[in-house]
Amino acid sequence: MKVVFHEKYKEVYSTDPASAPGRMEAILNEIAGSYEIITPEPASEEDLLLAHTKEHVDYVKSLPKVYEVAILAVGGAIKAAKIAISGEPAFGLIRPPGHHASRDSSWGFCYFNNIAISILKLRKEELIKRALIIDFDLHFGDGTDNIFFNDPDVYYYHLPGRNREEQLKNLENFLKESLSETYDIIGVSAGFDRHVADWGGILRTEDYFYIGKLIREYSLDICNGRVFAVLEGGYNHSVLGKNVKAFIDGLSE
Repeated sequence: MKVVFHEKYKEVYSTDPASAPGRMEAILNEIAGSYEIITPEPASEEDLLLAHTKEHVDYVKSLPKVYEVAILAVGGAIKAAKIAISGEPAFGLIRPPGHHASRDSSWGFCYFNNIAISILKLRKEELIKRALIIDFDLHFGDGTDNIFFNDPDVYYYHLPGRNREEQLKNLENFLKESLSETYDIIGVSAGFDRHVADWGGILRTEDYFYIGKLIREYSLDICNGRVFAVLEGGYNHSVLGKNVKAFIDGLSE
């Protein structure tokens, strides 16, 4: 397991909760010394245009501080995806998040769709043909769904369920069903705002370990262990680091 991180992710680039000071530090403090940290390069404009219109890219460019960090976030997702191609799991400790970024618009603290661009980049380079994206953020990734809506080679799954037990069972059942499909990689939009102490008030810290372990185990049969995740939501700094570490620990089992 490798963690992809850049020091610029610590910068406060806007007033939204995803840019709040201390968010990255809360996670880094928990994982310190546990995993190798890899530094990414910024994504190119050509990479951004795999998922977004030129007009949207130009809009984000008009926010220079945001743009500088956002292209590093995309670069981090691409780096994590490239590591996963070798069969080693990877986690992109990145920001801004991305799953609310559609082709020509964005909201919800997102600017570019990190996970979508990374999948499209792998496909462009003929490293994969088909991909599965699992999103366990509290909020539906409308941007990811928008980008891949008419794409038969990318399946987007957002974790449903009314309570903790139902959500965990739904994920296990979905992964079992996915054994009958053919995928080359699993990308995970890892949001931690379902936690009991965060906005969702549903999952416990140990559940994130279980989710990571479950995805890792099934990835070995679904796509030869090719799995990576990127950070989306999670805003209570007092529990965020513990939740992220629990998930990474599970994913690295």
